[in-house]
Amino acid sequence: MKEQLFEKLNRSYDEMVEIRRYLHQHPELSFREKKTAAYIAKYYQNLGITDIRTGVGGNGIVAKISGGKPGKTIALRADFDALPIQEETGLPFQSTTPGVMHACGHDGHMAILLVLAKILFEMREELAGNYVFIHQHAEELSPGGAKPMIEDGCLDGVDAIFGTHLWATVPYGTVAYRKGPIMAAADRFEIKINGYGGHGAQPHKTKDSIVIASQLVMNLQQIVSRKVDPIESAVLSIGYFRAENSFNVIADQVILGGTVRTFKPEMQEMIEKELERITRGTCHAADCDFEFHYYKGYPAVENHDEETELLVQCAKEIPEIDLVEESVPEMTGEDFAYYLKNVQGTFFFTGAKPENLSVPFPHHHPKFDINEKAMLAAAKTLGLVALQAAEL
Repeated sequence: MKEQLFEKLNRSYDEMVEIRRYLHQHPELSFREKKTAAYIAKYYQNLGITDIRTGVGGNGIVAKISGGKPGKTIALRADFDALPIQEETGLPFQSTTPGVMHACGHDGHMAILLVLAKILFEMREELAGNYVFIHQHAEELSPGGAKPMIEDGCLDGVDAIFGTHLWATVPYGTVAYRKGPIMAAADRFEIKINGYGGHGAQPHKTKDSIVIASQLVMNLQQIVSRKVDPIESAVLSIGYFRAENSFNVIADQVILGGTVRTFKPEMQEMIEKELERITRGTCHAADCDFEFHYYKGYPAVENHDEETELLVQCAKEIPEIDLVEESVPEMTGEDFAYYLKNVQGTFFFTGAKPENLSVPFPHHHPKFDINEKAMLAAAKTLGLVALQAAEL
């Protein structure tokens, strides 16, 4: 069965590349992926798969294949939204949509899952169990697409779920896994400093919101450095600072915001409280008002031991994989976390570093790209782990 799966995927690699490049040329932003969803649904319809649900939790698509033998129901997931980034790769299949780009590998994720579904559909009479293909919208923008898709039944009857992320900063030929937390909870916050503006020549008649906000930025850095145990992990980063004014005007107001990344709920709660406490104290010392907003995003991605161990065993059988290694926890976030809070499963990284770059461009960069050969490695890994999980 394994050899048959691998052979069929090898023969379908060119189709995988063609799908990825077409989708790369036609990206759509989170919650707006109407044409992408239609493309996915049509692909399944053309295969002859009849068990398809569209509009799941929004723009999500769920297709199901039933094997000819009894077994478990295994779900595989791919995300399909793009980012508000102007592409600068110069690739012949560069995005044709101004200001929108697949800069995170989701185009490759779609290609992997579609072609894998095609192969498993061809093999269905020989397979044990059932296979659910979850194509999820809006991974990049909280509240995300996973939660509403789950609420709309995409995991109904599912025994285990597996997913991968093409990881351009990891060398091709690598599968990186981790039991327990592998990706962080991703929150955001926004603070508005309400000072009292005035003429730049008369600062004594103002409450300088830029000076106050600058002091706040520095004060907030003490949360992680002085409140978090050094052996624990947490990140607090300021992402924007807005105070546009004429050169001779002291700003009346500053808006700043950023992100918090944690693995433990108690750490998350502590940082939120410290953020507000330090903001309050800084503004009190400067005799000004503030507005504080904290938005909890995706929870941490926490893999289950049994499914992760199965993934490791399967990855070692993939011809394209040279190294199966334990990943360090990543402070990036993923709403795959919601699936793992509902069913057993695991999420892993497939190395996709481009061959022509000694230092790859990071995810969410205008020049981001992947090694397309990683799609075949990922498809074989997901396919094999799904087959074996269904038979357990």
